[in-house]
Amino acid sequence: MHRIFKMLAAAMLFAAAASAETMATVNGTKIGADEVQKVVMEGTQGAFPNLPKEKQDELLKNIVEGMIMQELIYEDAKQKGLLETDDYKQELQEMLKRLERQLAARAWEKDIFNNIKVDEKEVKAHYEANVKEYDVPETVNARHILVPSEAEAKNVIDELSGLTGKALQERFVTLAIKRSKGPSAAKGGDLGRFPRGQMVPEFDAAVFNLKEGTITTSPVKTQFGYHVIYLEKKFAPKKYSYEEVKGFIEKQLRANKLKAELDKQSKALRNSAKITYGD
Repeated sequence: MHRIFKMLAAAMLFAAAASAETMATVNGTKIGADEVQKVVMEGTQGAFPNLPKEKQDELLKNIVEGMIMQELIYEDAKQKGLLETDDYKQELQEMLKRLERQLAARAWEKDIFNNIKVDEKEVKAHYEANVKEYDVPETVNARHILVPSEAEAKNVIDELSGLTGKALQERFVTLAIKRSKGPSAAKGGDLGRFPRGQMVPEFDAAVFNLKEGTITTSPVKTQFGYHVIYLEKKFAPKKYSYEEVKGFIEKQLRANKLKAELDKQSKALRNSAKITYGD
């Protein structure tokens, strides 16, 4: 997917969750959307926006349920007096010592990042030099059913014949799960959102000629077999203006400068320190 599209998707990641604020309440203790967001982003190393919608929903649900269980166990351990034992207190102090240094390193890097300056001229020059990066091409959301023979594909099309709207979509998903031989079968044939040129030519030509909410009326043959394709949604091409992306570009340029500045300051710290190895 186009880079600017990913950046915008990441920025809107928790819009819905954030509006809820509280994801769950356990015996009066609230689990906030911001807490869940941190766990999700750390656990997926920022890859959450790239996951299929079904995986995102499943992951969010599992994380919230895990946090609920964690809170219940904490309350039970506290009631049993386990937090007052010497073993617990010793391990807690050791963990806090490690955590203190980890958080200090994070704060140190954040401070350096916040002090990196990027002026308007740099941002505009980058946009003008890379203006094509901010052209998002036409994209589609599609599903497919892949079968080994033309006869099977025609049979699938016959089963879907006459259906429209939600009935067509639901039946297509059911057939994809049951009959598709492709890796996307478990997801109801969902291929996600993609631009022209990402799929093999025969598939590409067929899917971009469909209207939203319709299927191919004849099997589409490729090197992988025979496809029946369903087009869920079509997105028109878009050109992002300088004003729309300048904030993203500034962060990108600051991030590019961050590594060099971290290396510079790390070397300065080592050069000014007295370091010995061993006893």
